[in-house]
Amino acid sequence: MLIGVPAETTVGETRVAATAETVKKLVAQGHEVRVQSGAGLAASLTDAAYEAAGAHITDLQGACAAQIVLKVRTPFDNEAALMQPGTVVVGMLNPFDATGLQRLASAGLTAFALEAAPRTTRAQSMDVLSSQANIAGYKAVMIAADLYQRFFPMLMTAAGTVKAARVVVLGVGVAGLQAIATAKRLGAVIEASDVRPSVKEQVESLGGKFIEVSYDTDEERDAAQGVGGYAKPMPASWLARQQVEVAKRVALADVVISTALIPGRAAPTLVTEDMVKSMKPGSVIVDIAAGKGPGGVGGNCPLSEPDRTVVRHGVTIVGETNLPARVAADASALYARNVLDFLKLIVTKEGGLKIDLEDDIVAACRMTQDGLVTRK
Repeated sequence: MLIGVPAETTVGETRVAATAETVKKLVAQGHEVRVQSGAGLAASLTDAAYEAAGAHITDLQGACAAQIVLKVRTPFDNEAALMQPGTVVVGMLNPFDATGLQRLASAGLTAFALEAAPRTTRAQSMDVLSSQANIAGYKAVMIAADLYQRFFPMLMTAAGTVKAARVVVLGVGVAGLQAIATAKRLGAVIEASDVRPSVKEQVESLGGKFIEVSYDTDEERDAAQGVGGYAKPMPASWLARQQVEVAKRVALADVVISTALIPGRAAPTLVTEDMVKSMKPGSVIVDIAAGKGPGGVGGNCPLSEPDRTVVRHGVTIVGETNLPARVAADASALYARNVLDFLKLIVTKEGGLKIDLEDDIVAACRMTQDGLVTRK
């Protein structure tokens, strides 16, 4: 197969869909790989590194003129125009972007969005949401530590004792768990909240304290179980009680990391403006859900602004929308491995293309084919 790797042109996107490591493996399998010149530079991957792995360095047209095109983000119109109908595009294509999917379908592309892979044991090695969320959780804490004007660990010095920072993590998915682990390594005292009671043991195993809220009805208990590893929208009665408990912790926190997202829905509001007002001057909020709040405004905090760091009521609020791109080398390495494992499902050992819709992962990830949007 001829496989192309264009450079990403989305503003702020530093990742690349294939690394020298994965290119070497693809070439060893008998594929020809074309990489656009400069595609990996922001991720510390030079053209020479790709060439040493067996790739051919080309321009955008050459990278798009392939049977399979590997992307991080959805192709823009100029990229799609360079691809032949029937070209397979693999990337993070946003299954909920109806306009973007229709654009790919109109171009005659067969598109696979890796975010749509089911959260099953078999699909773990190609779970791009987890691999990238893991990095986001780490980077969120590192940014908070940089902006917070005090130490994270407790320090006992000749000049006196410095108390450990208090960190509250809201949302204990992959990003939240990594945030807890990273903050703990830095010496912070951590509390965490999530709608799912099952994560309590995970929080405690990482050295955090779980903020518990009772489940008083069957509706609340059922919603708390989630679906496919994701949280479900919780009843208003439970959210009101959770907000009271979280508000108490936020008022005492030095750092808040909010990570709560529900696929296909607006991010829930977890840190209200009143909560921000209650925080100490100099506190920091890193809102991983920035730009995904109701109406595309705010995030888990309504004061968040996408891709901006602002100070509101004396609190620094970070609204970075693409934290993995801030750790481009490792983010690309993990993402490229996810892509490589997915390709094994649609490319035969003989090097031919085989789209088996009996395969639950392939069927779930297929977004467009034969001019139609096929997303279920």
